[in-house]
Amino acid sequence: MSLINSWAAMAPKEKLVPYKFDPGLLKPDEIEIEVEYCGLCHSDISVIDNDWGLSQYPLVPGHEVVGRIVALGEAVLGFKIGERVGIGWNSESDMNCRQCLSGNHHLCPKVVPTIIGHKGGFAERIRAQWEWVLPLPENLDPSSAGPLMCGGITVFAPLVLNNVAPTDHVGVVGIGGLGHLAIKFAKAWGCEVTAFTHSLAKMEEAKKLGADHVVSSVDVNAIRALAGKLDLLLVTVNVPLDWQAFISTLAPNGRLHIVGAVLEPIPIAAFDLIMSQRTVTGSPTGSPVMMAKMLEFAARHKILPTVEHFPLSKINDAIAHLLAGKARYRVVLDIDFK
Repeated sequence: MSLINSWAAMAPKEKLVPYKFDPGLLKPDEIEIEVEYCGLCHSDISVIDNDWGLSQYPLVPGHEVVGRIVALGEAVLGFKIGERVGIGWNSESDMNCRQCLSGNHHLCPKVVPTIIGHKGGFAERIRAQWEWVLPLPENLDPSSAGPLMCGGITVFAPLVLNNVAPTDHVGVVGIGGLGHLAIKFAKAWGCEVTAFTHSLAKMEEAKKLGADHVVSSVDVNAIRALAGKLDLLLVTVNVPLDWQAFISTLAPNGRLHIVGAVLEPIPIAAFDLIMSQRTVTGSPTGSPVMMAKMLEFAARHKILPTVEHFPLSKINDAIAHLLAGKARYRVVLDIDFK
């Protein structure tokens, strides 16, 4: 087996450098994919910097992969060479635990993230267990679809998990890589959508994305003016908020759902939940079946992330661009080893 070219971090908080690795023999249940495009996600940077204490080096990031199948393990079913597919946050699970057998593969205790203990998509080729490989609908532009595999499923799954109805009023906190997709999905779902952002520059952009209303996320009075209005409030940011003010926006039986990796503890007053029967929940990405549903929905409603492109050879420039808050709204890397 030939070596695979990639870009890797050799230690926390270091710039990525060219790196070659031997993938070993293809396992019977694996698919090998020639990577065409790969999204750059904030989670890639968190893992590069070992913010979560889980990283293993050398580390090849990249978990929003789109490419074509070049090899199939002998036990793989339902795929063919040359088919265009995607891979997201996870690449393997044990397939025999209660979570996998009940369709919640992403909650498997042995699930393998694509970039933790596994070589990711900032590479010529990538491998994944075939159940975690998703066929890409033909009418989704492959050059923009990569971020759906992580960012897309992260904000789509809460609509399903919380039984959101088209008549519901959904709030989205943060108009960034996750939030802009949340607005697009919720609007296509049929919901009334209120976006919250601290950036005045993004207020008009949020309306163009589909938001019916836009409110400053740092104006407590404006937030409290929405008291009791929202059926679902989706938090896509990873910074502390005025949690009491935001919880006050929830209607009876309203849900505050967190998908942003807020590292600080979230203070919640019990009576803010009890008196209106509100709930606070969270979720990671989603199972392969949920991801397939998301891709079908995105294809039907022509939903794609708003992206900027960099060649993979300029990965460190792309990371600097994202960290500077300049990305509108997701960065996609074009694989350019050849």
